[in-house]
Amino acid sequence: MTDITKNTDRLYANVADLLRIAQNAVLQTVNMTMVSTYFEIGRMIVEEEQEGKERAKYGEQLISGLSQKLTSEFGKGYSLTNIKQMRRFYISYSKSQTLSDQFKLSWSHYLFLMRIDDENERNFYEIESINNSWSLRELKRQFNTAFYTRLALSRDKDQIIQLSKQGLTLEKPMDAIKDPYIMEFIGLPDHYLYSESELEQKLIDKLEHFLLELGTGFAFIARQKRISFDEKHFKIDLVFFNRILKCFVLIDLKIGELKHKDIGQMQMYVNYYDREIKLPDENKTIGLILCQDKSQAVVEYTLPENNEQIFASKYQTVLPSKEKLKQILEMNND
Repeated sequence: MTDITKNTDRLYANVADLLRIAQNAVLQTVNMTMVSTYFEIGRMIVEEEQEGKERAKYGEQLISGLSQKLTSEFGKGYSLTNIKQMRRFYISYSKSQTLSDQFKLSWSHYLFLMRIDDENERNFYEIESINNSWSLRELKRQFNTAFYTRLALSRDKDQIIQLSKQGLTLEKPMDAIKDPYIMEFIGLPDHYLYSESELEQKLIDKLEHFLLELGTGFAFIARQKRISFDEKHFKIDLVFFNRILKCFVLIDLKIGELKHKDIGQMQMYVNYYDREIKLPDENKTIGLILCQDKSQAVVEYTLPENNEQIFASKYQTVLPSKEKLKQILEMNND
C-alpha cells in the first residue's frame, strides 16, 4: 500500500466521522424542533377549544377543519389522528415538571409515553430514556418488563416520587439492586430444568440486555472468574464494575432455594476482592446472589445487621403481569 493510499484512507476516516457527527446533530436538531412545534400546535388547539367552551362537537369540527387545511398546504403528517395526538401531547406534558419541557426524545418516543396513564411512571421512563439514550425499542422492552414497577417495590413512597422526578440514581449499594430480575429474554422455556452453567451461558449471550437490566453505570469485567486459596479453586459467575458507585459487583447464580452456605461463599468472594483486587480509592465490593427462591430469614440471620455489601435477589424467567406487580406494590405501601 502506497503512502498516498494510506493518507487517503486516514483522511477519509476522519472526514466520514465528522460527517456522521454532523448528520446526527442535524437529525437531533430537526427532531427537537418538530416535537416542540407539535407541542405548540397542541397548545394552540386547546386554547382555541377553551374559547369555544370546550364543547366536544366544536372541538371535533375544529380539528377536522384544521387537518384538511394543513394537509392541502403542507402534505402528509397532518391527518385527523395526528392532529389529535398533538393535542393530547400538549395536555399530557403542559403541566409536567420533568425534563420534558426540553423535549430531548423523538416524536415516536412521546407517542408511546403518552399511552402510560400514571404520570409518575411516564415521567420515569422519559427521564431514563434521555439519560440512557434508549431507542424506542429499548424503551418498550423496559416498560414491558415493568422496570419502574419492580424498582418501586423496593422503595418507600417518598423514593417512588423521587423516581418520577430524577429517574434511577445510584447513591448506595442498595440502589443498584432490584427484585425480581427478569430474564425472560434468555429464551429458555419456563418448564425447562436447566443447570447453572446453562443459565449462565444464556445470560452471557444476552449480556448487553442484562447490563441494561442491571441499571446505570455497569461495566462487564469477567465471567467464571477463578480465585484460588492454596489448593482450592473457586469461580465467580459474573464480575462487573459500577462506575457510579466506584466498586466491583460480584454476581453468583443459584438454582433453587438460597442456602446459608451460598451467602457465606459470597462473603468470601467479597472479602477477597476488598483485600486483594480493589484499589485504595475504590469503594467496598458488592456481592449479589441471584436465585429462584430465597428465604428472607436466612438472609437476615446469616448476614450482620449493618450489612451493606451482600444482597440476595430473585430472578424469574417469565414476567408476572403488571396487575400482579401493582398488587404487590400496593400491599408493600399500606
